[in-house]
Amino acid sequence: MVTGIGLVSPLGTGTEENWEALTAGRSGIGPITRFDARDLPARVAGEVRGFDAERWVERRDLKKMDLFIHYALAAAHMAVESAGFPTPLPAAERVGVIVGVGMGGIVTLEEAYRFFAARDHRRVSPFFIPRLIPNMAAGQIALRFGARGPSYATMSACASAAHALGEAFDLIRTGRQDVMLAGGSEAPICYLGVAGFAAMRALASSFNDEPSRASRPFDARREGFVIAEGAGMLVLEEREHARRRGAHIHAELVGYGANCDAYHMTQPAPEGAGAAECMALALADAGLAPEDVGYINAHGTGTPYNDEAETLAIKRVFGAHAARLAVSSTKSMTGHLLGAAGAVEAAYTVLALERGVLPPTINLDSADPACDLDYVPHRARHVQVDVALSNSFGFGGTNVSLVFRRHA
Repeated sequence: MVTGIGLVSPLGTGTEENWEALTAGRSGIGPITRFDARDLPARVAGEVRGFDAERWVERRDLKKMDLFIHYALAAAHMAVESAGFPTPLPAAERVGVIVGVGMGGIVTLEEAYRFFAARDHRRVSPFFIPRLIPNMAAGQIALRFGARGPSYATMSACASAAHALGEAFDLIRTGRQDVMLAGGSEAPICYLGVAGFAAMRALASSFNDEPSRASRPFDARREGFVIAEGAGMLVLEEREHARRRGAHIHAELVGYGANCDAYHMTQPAPEGAGAAECMALALADAGLAPEDVGYINAHGTGTPYNDEAETLAIKRVFGAHAARLAVSSTKSMTGHLLGAAGAVEAAYTVLALERGVLPPTINLDSADPACDLDYVPHRARHVQVDVALSNSFGFGGTNVSLVFRRHA
C-alpha cells in the first residue's frame, strides 16, 4: 500500500505543487543557472527552484551532505508526514529505507577536484566521503527517523529508484518489514555531469533558446533527454498494518518486474525485447492480464532509440490493446531525473490512479510513424483507470516495471 508521498522536482516542492503543474502541462525546464554553461552544446536543465534545505535539514548539518541528500531528506519528511506517522517511527526495527541513486555526490566530487588537482589534501573536507557515497541518502533518512530495518542504495542508472521501490515491495510482501521508505534522489546538474552526458550526445541541444520545448518524448524532432534533478519518496506499508492505523491509502503496488537486456552499454535491445519481457514479468507478478492496464507512465526519455523501442515493446506485450492504452511521458515536463526518475514517476502514476487524471506528454508536435500510440498529447485527460504501469529503463540494459492498482 502507498500511504505517503514526498516530491521535490523541477515542477516544485510538495505533492500539490507538482500535481498542479503536471496536470496543467507546464514545463519545469529552463536555462542552466548553477554554473556557466555557455561553452556546452546543451544549456538547459530541469533545476529545482526555490528549494530551502533548512526547512528539513539543520543549518549546522547542511555542509555534511550533498544536495542529493538534501533532496532525499526533504522528500522523506514530506512522505512520512503525509502518511501520518509520528517521529521517531514506532516499531523502528520493522521500518526500512531504500533510496535509488544514479550519480551520487557528483557535485561534491567536482568541488573537491580542484584540491586533488593541486595536491592540497589539507583542504579536502572531512565530509567529502559521506557527501559522495550514494547510500548516505538512505543512511541520513534512517538516522533522521530512527528506522532500524534494512537501509541501502540501489544503483542501476535510470532504473535506480524503481528498483528501490520494487525491492522495498518485496521486503514487505515476504513479511520481513511492515513499512518501507523507498524512492530515489539525484542532483547531477554541474559542469562535470552535463558535460559527460553531452559528450555521449545523449542530451537535447537544439532548443537552448526555447527550454520548455527541449524535452520531446515520442516526437519526430526528439534528439535527446534533458538532465534534471530532484527526489521522490513513497511510504510503502503492509496492507493490514495500514488498515489497523487507519492510514489513507493512495494506491496499491501490486507487481514488480526486473530484468536486463544484456545487449548494449547504452542502447535498448532491438524492438524493445528486454523492456517487453520486463513489463510481462510485472504483470505476471501482479496476476493481471495486459487488458487490465489502462495507463502507462512511459520511460519516454526523448532519445531516438528509447522511444521507438519502448513503443515496440508496448505493442509486443499488449497486442491489439496497445491502441487503446493511454501512454504518457512526464519527462516532457520534468526532464530526466536519472536515478530519481522512477520514484517521481511512480508517484505521478499513483496520483493519476487516485485522482482520475492522466498527465500529458507535452511538446508532441510532429508525428513520428515509429511512435504511433496514444501518448496523451498536450493536455491532461480526465479518465478513471484501475491499473497502471510505470516503466524505468537504464544504461547497462537494466529494466524495471512497476504495476499499481487503484485502491477501492
